[in-house]
Amino acid sequence: MLRSILAGALAVLLGSDAAAAAYGPELQGFRYPHPLQQFRFNSQGQTMKMAYMDVRPKGGGNGHAIVLLHGKNFCGATWEASIAALADAGWRVIVPDQIGFCASTKPPHYQYTFQQLAQNTMALLQKAGVSKVALLGHSTGGMLATRFALMYPQAVSHLVMVNPIGLEDWKALGVPYRTVDQWFERELKLTADSVRSYEKSTYYMNRWKPAYEKWVDMLAGLNAGPGHQIVAWNSALIYDMIYTQPVVHEFPNLKVPVTLMIGDGDTTAIGSDIAPPELKAKLGNYKVLGKEAAKKIPQAHLIEFPGMGHAPQMEDPEAFHKALLQALEGTR
Repeated sequence: MLRSILAGALAVLLGSDAAAAAYGPELQGFRYPHPLQQFRFNSQGQTMKMAYMDVRPKGGGNGHAIVLLHGKNFCGATWEASIAALADAGWRVIVPDQIGFCASTKPPHYQYTFQQLAQNTMALLQKAGVSKVALLGHSTGGMLATRFALMYPQAVSHLVMVNPIGLEDWKALGVPYRTVDQWFERELKLTADSVRSYEKSTYYMNRWKPAYEKWVDMLAGLNAGPGHQIVAWNSALIYDMIYTQPVVHEFPNLKVPVTLMIGDGDTTAIGSDIAPPELKAKLGNYKVLGKEAAKKIPQAHLIEFPGMGHAPQMEDPEAFHKALLQALEGTR
């Protein structure tokens, strides 16, 4: 932890990657807020290890469990504040790192689909002895949470999506296709500076706090470590999954209560950096997308955070968790 803090502080002062950390291919060396467990299983002819946290509430809790699904540029660790808020409120909190991400296996070959990741997550819940959960999915985790709720509606009491990507179908809108090889070349160039610049403008509306530096260090350090190639390759495969497997057209089929929590200043859109200017200007308008999604989902409740970016749970944890707990209580 001290290493991460010092590295982040020096990086801010220098404005460069000079102090960037280097972590192992499964994020070895980065400290998680709670002990990591390993779920071992076979998938597509390979042995996998899915890292996860299973945080129990004190005093027995409320008897309910919630699963937190991270985004593309996030890990289970980035749910740190949400884990604390939910556990304090009596929830059992299960937080996996999906295969291909963070502290979990980076397979050399894998057919990434949201169905596969949902099935992996269900297998983890069965191992944990949990039959029904609330789902909280952020960013790409929102797409995965949608697919999970479509596949296993009987196992989901409440679906909460926080600035989910995929509220629009970029492929259908005409965003140019990147091959996996092109994504791979792009991901190989990832640095702490590029991560910080992107997150500052998109996630935090150009309002940077020193606390965010830890997450830059996490992502850049994973990419800069000895697993550089395999980390970038899995990232490329995952980007292809995100682009080619929209869930927005299936929102009307959701059969569970849904809460959409939207920072309406967000502009996240996969491939917008290579889209024609006239198209790029129309993409990622969460002030509109959140409202449109709520109309498509049968049992939807929309909560907006005006002027916030892609990660309201990190921008204003107090306001976010107050709204989240009220929403969960209302449908529990």
